Amino acid sequence: MMNMAQNTIPCRKAFTDTLLECALKDKSIVAVTSDARGSVTLDKFAETLPEQFVEVGIAEQDLVGIAAGLATCGKKVFVCAPACFLSARSLEQIKVDVAYSNTNVKIVGVSGGVSYGSLGYTHHSLHDISVMRSIPGITILLPCDIYQTRKMTEFMAKTEGPVYMRMGRGPVPNVYSQDNAPFEVGKANILLEGDDITIIGTGETVRHALDAGLMLREKNVNARVIDMHTVKPLDTEAILSAAKETGRIITVEEHSIYGGLGAAVSEFVVQNCPVPVKILGLPDEPVITGTSQEVFKYYGIDGEGISRAALEMIYRGKE
Repeated sequence: MMNMAQNTIPCRKAFTDTLLECALKDKSIVAVTSDARGSVTLDKFAETLPEQFVEVGIAEQDLVGIAAGLATCGKKVFVCAPACFLSARSLEQIKVDVAYSNTNVKIVGVSGGVSYGSLGYTHHSLHDISVMRSIPGITILLPCDIYQTRKMTEFMAKTEGPVYMRMGRGPVPNVYSQDNAPFEVGKANILLEGDDITIIGTGETVRHALDAGLMLREKNVNARVIDMHTVKPLDTEAILSAAKETGRIITVEEHSIYGGLGAAVSEFVVQNCPVPVKILGLPDEPVITGTSQEVFKYYGIDGEGISRAALEMIYRGKE
C-alpha cells in the first residue's frame, strides 16, 4: 500500500487529468472556474472540451450559482477554484444553491491549507473543513496523493449529490500506488496496525502521520496509522476500534485546530468511548508565512513533530 516515491505532478493535475478522461466519455460533465484555470491546471480540459467548460471570471459567488443552475439542467458540474475563496466568498451559495437545494455539484478546492506558501494568511484555507462540516448534505473528501485523487475524481464523476474535495498545490510523496489505492466513502484506510497509540491523518498530513508511525516503530512504539480521507461521513467504526484498542488518539490536519478532523473525532470519542485525544493542526493565530513543509515543521505536524507528540502522550500516561 505504501509508496515512498515522490510524485512528479501535484494532486490538482491528477484531478484535472482524470476529470478530462471522464468528461471525454460523459458529455454531461462540465467544469466551471473563476479565472483559475491555471491554478487548477484546467488549460488542457478547456482546450480539448470547450463546450464542457465555463469561465466566469473573478466572480466566485456567480461561479457556484451558475454551477447549481447547470446541475438543475442535468449537468454533472465540477466547480474548480482555490479553496480559500470557495469556502469564504461562495459560502452562502454553497449552503443554499448546492447543499440545501441538493444539486449535483462537486466543489473542488485547490491549493488548500497553507499550500499557497508566500501568499500568506489571506490565501490560507484553514477554516474550510469546519465550515463545510456544519452544512448538512455535503460529503467532504481530502486526498493524500495522486492515486487517491484519481479514485475520488472517478467517484465524483459517477455519483449524485454535493461533495467538497480539498487538495494542495504542489507535488507530495505518494502513500499508495497505482494498483493499490483503496477508496470507499466513509471507510478509513489503516496504513499501519498498532495498539500503543492511534494517529489519524487526512489529506496531505497522511504521509507525515505514516512517517511518524514508522519513526515510532524504531523506538518500539506500535502506532496505528489511519488515513481518514473522508471527514464527512466519518468512519466512526474505525475511531471506536482505535479508542478501545489503543487508548490514545492523535489527529493531524492542515487546518485550524477548531472544527476540523480533530473536532470531528473528539466529538465522537467523548460521547462513545472517552480516551485522551491530542489535536495537531494550526493554532488559533495568524499562521506564519512559508512553504508547506516549513509551516508543517514549525507547528509540529510533520513526521518528527507527530512522533514527538505521540511519545509525550504515551510517557505522560505512564507517569
